[in-house]
Amino acid sequence: MNRRNFLEGTITSGMLLGTPQTQMRENPAQPEIVIESDQPNQPHKGRVLAAIQPHCDDLPLFAGGTIIKLIKEGYTGIMIRTSNDEMAGRGATVGEVVLNNEKDNFEVARRLGLSRTFDLHYRNHEFDAVAAAELRHRLIFIFRLMKVDTVFCYDPWGHYEENPDHYVTARCVEAACWMAGGQWDLPEHFAAGLTPHAVSEKYYFARGPQLVNRIVDISSVIDQKVEANLANVTQGPAGENGAALRRRLAEQKLRLPILGNDDATANRQYIRHIVLHEDAELGRRHGVEYAEPFHYIGPKPSMLDEYVRKNAVPL
Repeated sequence: MNRRNFLEGTITSGMLLGTPQTQMRENPAQPEIVIESDQPNQPHKGRVLAAIQPHCDDLPLFAGGTIIKLIKEGYTGIMIRTSNDEMAGRGATVGEVVLNNEKDNFEVARRLGLSRTFDLHYRNHEFDAVAAAELRHRLIFIFRLMKVDTVFCYDPWGHYEENPDHYVTARCVEAACWMAGGQWDLPEHFAAGLTPHAVSEKYYFARGPQLVNRIVDISSVIDQKVEANLANVTQGPAGENGAALRRRLAEQKLRLPILGNDDATANRQYIRHIVLHEDAELGRRHGVEYAEPFHYIGPKPSMLDEYVRKNAVPL
């Protein structure tokens, strides 16, 4: 599922000429954008994140750097893949495609630093036929079981998203985040030993226009993000790799110096300079080398606590 249409057509595509083929996801009218930088001494130790994707190449492209960064800063993390990826990638049969993508997904999770993977195996491209309550209930169970504090997922309010796998997953995640904290939702979970546990923090990413309010500096982990994307060989950026591009150019008596002189270098440089060109462009605009954009929703401070702090007097 070549979602960004890498090098579609000829090698003289707009991407190679330096013209973005897709609109940057930042909204310049947004009044306040927070730049999130590296934090030392693992301030997030004890917290848990869930990295949620319909397909095995979503997170590495759009949020891989931030996930790796937060794992370095103390988070433990899990991967939740909602589809079986049967409609995207290489294989002689549908079953082979499913297996190849499953292997890639496990490797992506490992390279992102995520300790456990949950595959929900819904039919690829058929999410508009999925019972939303069922998917939402499965997510609530995982959020309570793993005590998830933070989620990464497609933006449920991202504009012009054509893939039902993306927007159905996102909307079920959004609802599950707060419902997981309710004492009356799915009480059978409590009989099994679980407790209410709401998700308090969300990093939403999107393929199209989005209300961006957070830019995460991923410069220190860009090499790890490249490696995570290289794990997607069945679909995604590693499928149309730098080595193949270098050979194709050589047949035309051309070369791209960034691709180097061997296949391993070509593949890594292809990911860094071509696949992740929007990360570099976004970083340049915000004074860092590489960055990822999100609509971030954090914990809401208690108005009652603040009112009491300001107005309470001794008895």
